[in-house]
Amino acid sequence: MNTNTKTKVAIIGLGHIGSAVASNLISGNHPVILASRDISQATNLKNELGNLATAVEISAAIASADVVIPAIYFNDLKLFLNQYAAELKGKIIVDVSNPIAPDGNGGFKKIIDKDTSAGQILQALVPKDASFVKAFGTLGAASLRGAAFALPQRKTLFYASDSTISNKQIEELIIDSGFEPLHIGGINQSIRIEVFGDLHEFGALGKTVTLEEAKSKL
Repeated sequence: MNTNTKTKVAIIGLGHIGSAVASNLISGNHPVILASRDISQATNLKNELGNLATAVEISAAIASADVVIPAIYFNDLKLFLNQYAAELKGKIIVDVSNPIAPDGNGGFKKIIDKDTSAGQILQALVPKDASFVKAFGTLGAASLRGAAFALPQRKTLFYASDSTISNKQIEELIIDSGFEPLHIGGINQSIRIEVFGDLHEFGALGKTVTLEEAKSKL
């Protein structure tokens, strides 16, 4: 596919997850728009990734994109959705976050009730005419980088969405980033692909899986 016809995607927040997703998409010949609160961080990553990457301010990134991936912490994402509510209207918003914090013992703990879905909390905060998708957060940053474009069989990235209208673009992005997409259902299922969920690498699943293995878990 010509890069000019590919889904326009903006990645906002360029920490471990955001930079891994951006790098994978570039490896899959998919252009990315990069943004961060610190524009120099976006510019530095753009210089590292090459001509398929563009670095701009956050508002410009949202305006230029069909799909917006705010790769930022759960609590910061709640503020982001409020601050940029007008700009996000009509966009597909992809949540990669997990509601966790250090537990003081070298591990992590959930910062919302264990039976509560972060995806459902965040979906309630998005503009009414925007689509909300949970994706790209089912693996840790190391696996996002290391398992992309695996041979002989690609590994799976699960996603959840209520609106099937957005699924084509999300699956395009997952495939271009080196994985096989698998839709698990609506956002009411997103807790399964959040940290400690049964379909998360750091939950019952415990590892990366092929599409065949993933389907057996649904």
